[in-house]
Amino acid sequence: MTDATATLDPKPRRGRGLLRMLGLLLLSVVLLALGFGAGFFYFANPLSPAKDVMRLIERTPADEETPAAIDPKAPQKVPRPTPNKEAFVTSYYQFKEPLTTNLRASRRFLQVGIGLSTQYDQKVMDNVARNEVALRSDMLAIIGTFSEEELQDKAGRDRLAEALRGAVNARLQQLEGFGGIEAVFFPSFILQ
Repeated sequence: MTDATATLDPKPRRGRGLLRMLGLLLLSVVLLALGFGAGFFYFANPLSPAKDVMRLIERTPADEETPAAIDPKAPQKVPRPTPNKEAFVTSYYQFKEPLTTNLRASRRFLQVGIGLSTQYDQKVMDNVARNEVALRSDMLAIIGTFSEEELQDKAGRDRLAEALRGAVNARLQQLEGFGGIEAVFFPSFILQ
């Protein structure tokens, strides 16, 4: 048997580990820079957003290839005429707080959010905002005349909306000389 002993290097190499870490750090910085550069060139837009939009807006029909330019016998798109109807802007007003009241002949109550609409000018909505207290009182009185059974379906809710519209217009007519509310909406409708 041979007596083999392993000889260890008495001086450990300290510089080798430091060089290895510096090499890995340099490699990671180079890879990171290459990734950033590739991403920048891939996603970069040479035009500013404003110039890009203007380029799209100012595109002429000559820029696009139409089927007629390729084949004159191909069917062509015909623009549809737009209707020339006079349209009015609808304005909305929503009461900040929902109305809560008891229902007729019931132990249950209704909590309902109210929204109004008109196609008249802003003056109508200003009148609504100025007289909100009186309108809320009138609407509570109207809601209290409906029973739980009447408000179970859409037809009953439509009748309630029509009654509220009439009450609001009557109060505005009395206070301001003009109603102008065309529809009543229920953004929330909770029957408890």
